[in-house]
Amino acid sequence: MAKYTMLSPDGFSIEFDKTYTSKKEAEKAFTEWKKRYELQGYYSSNSGRIPLEDLREYCTLQKL
Repeated sequence: MAKYTMLSPDGFSIEFDKTYTSKKEAEKAFTEWKKRYELQGYYSSNSGRIPLEDLREYCTLQKL
């Protein structure tokens, strides 16, 4: 069975030591993770601020 991880724009897993059994599960985890940044309105990356509406484009779904 394939496993997946979702990496932040800075290359770190969005959930420490967590893998997902499907792409759908990883995308759902991303949506929940993104909610943490709604109050400030952006994700602060090492390369600058990323608007939340663009955040998924900067993250990587990786098959393990």
